[in-house]
Amino acid sequence: MTPIEDLKGKTAVVTGGAGFVPSHLIDRLLADGLKVVALDNFVTGHARNIAHLENNPDFTFIQQDVSEPFDVEGPVDFVFHMASPASPIDYVQIPIETLKAGSYASHNSLDLALRKNATYLVASTSEIYGDPEIHPQPESYWGNVNSIGVRSCYDEAKRYAEAATMAYHRAHGLNTKIVRIFNTYGPRMRLDDGRVVPAFIGQALRGEPLTIFGDGTQTRSFCYVSDLVDGIWRLARSTTNEPVNCGNPHEMSMRQFAEAIAGVFEIELTVDPKPLPPDDPKVRKPDITRAKEVLGWEPVVSFDDGIRETIEYFRGQLQPA
Repeated sequence: MTPIEDLKGKTAVVTGGAGFVPSHLIDRLLADGLKVVALDNFVTGHARNIAHLENNPDFTFIQQDVSEPFDVEGPVDFVFHMASPASPIDYVQIPIETLKAGSYASHNSLDLALRKNATYLVASTSEIYGDPEIHPQPESYWGNVNSIGVRSCYDEAKRYAEAATMAYHRAHGLNTKIVRIFNTYGPRMRLDDGRVVPAFIGQALRGEPLTIFGDGTQTRSFCYVSDLVDGIWRLARSTTNEPVNCGNPHEMSMRQFAEAIAGVFEIELTVDPKPLPPDDPKVRKPDITRAKEVLGWEPVVSFDDGIRETIEYFRGQLQPA
């Protein structure tokens, strides 16, 4: 793994830089001494996520739809392709943009990395495993995905992005990385993005019942954003070109998660039951054996600590300006 000291002053390009996870990645890269060029068209990202970097001389922002051809001046050492809608509400409402983020934008960012001879990392997802028949999910599992379902615009876009990444690696010798991101939470998520963490916290803050889809037995594994960013950065500096799962193997059912949120807020749990959405995965848990062996990585932030940090962020978002 390349030491951070050897990378100071290097340049990283981050697509989707105003998004939740990418904005945290940018903070980490800048803290480690890199220069960062971020691109975003604000379809799902938000300017407030990078507003604190406005006067940072090592940070440059370009408003750009990366599904259209683009270039960056000067040398580039890393390209992180993070641009994509990432919540069920977003990618169902804007399926075409989601597909373009995984296809056109993947090729455009891969071409940039190829021109610059840069290391390339694509943000893939646990959704490429679909509704899995193997549990927990190792990287060797090919998945169980409905290619024409309502979620397919996201699932298949990410699967295509992985295929494109490996094609550039094999055909051009490009140094590529694939991170399969499992459910991640933390500050800078959008309250209205439809994912369960902001949904439950927002409802609890407003004194509303917590919406549980189906019978609440479906499971997810929640990773705090700083842990994920550490895994991504380790992967970018590693020698592996194989996909790597990054997520927290601590698995919770939706009912257990609702009870945990009620416990943190010290309120009695009341539930608003809803039908289970189509193709909603019944289980989700990463096998992180490869991440441990190749990256020396595993999550370190406890669920209690991470969820309290996230609640405080959302509490501030709901307070009147």
